[in-house]
Amino acid sequence: MIPGMHERFSSGADAERSQSGGSSSPRIAVIDTDSGFLQVLTKRLERLGWEHRVLATAVPVETIVAMRLSAVIVDLGSLGQHGWDYLEKLSTGLPGLGIVVCTGQSTVAQRVRGLRMGADDWLTKPCHPEELIARVEAVVRRRRRTEARDSAGPVLAGELAIRSDRFQAFVGDVSIDLTRREFELIDLLASAEGRVLEREEIYQRVWGYAMARGDRSVDVFVRKLRQKLEKASPGWRYIHTHFGVGYRFAPEPSDPEAAALADASALEAPEADPQVRPSREATATV
Repeated sequence: MIPGMHERFSSGADAERSQSGGSSSPRIAVIDTDSGFLQVLTKRLERLGWEHRVLATAVPVETIVAMRLSAVIVDLGSLGQHGWDYLEKLSTGLPGLGIVVCTGQSTVAQRVRGLRMGADDWLTKPCHPEELIARVEAVVRRRRRTEARDSAGPVLAGELAIRSDRFQAFVGDVSIDLTRREFELIDLLASAEGRVLEREEIYQRVWGYAMARGDRSVDVFVRKLRQKLEKASPGWRYIHTHFGVGYRFAPEPSDPEAAALADASALEAPEADPQVRPSREATATV
């Protein structure tokens, strides 16, 4: 048994049922050494019937894979100088794993770094266990929605192939190299193609909770996403701004020559693969 690891997953025998309910309850690991915090949190998790394991130290990513977790709660402070490296390994090695950082006091720069590195959420201790649990639930819900779309195959939009199974978008065989948050953003926008999504809705569905007044995270991530799309697919425009409202996803050729090439490609294209979901409006107009 790995040092610092409980021998088995724990769950309450007479558990209450959370909103996830029954067999769909999340399975999580908590990487932390704060005994007081763990006592309160695990007691609540047992009442909810969540399978959970407490780890006193970082374990190899392969071990996390074998646990078949829905999410992991990690206190970066408990991991010392290796905390950031471990967070990066988790987010890159397990793109489908929900990651919630729950740690002590931090700077804005540290929180931004963690979220951009792949954490789905960040809470500062001391925090109420109910809020932490609610945020884990929100992360798991988003993950499950993504998994439900995987079986339908990639979404084709303009030159893009958006693949939920790989948390990545491609132009041909070349990955656009999106961060996890950037992928979640384009995946959401593409799933509502042609419809304007308000900033508040985007934030709620990607970040998992209400957007604070003045928060510009959505705009920052849209700008970064656009830059990557323009570099990878310069002949197309994908994300359109509706000032004062939000954003709309609608792939459009950025010049007549690209449009003509797109039309020619469509005429010469082989019969569609039934596993691929075509874009509803590959040449939608503003």
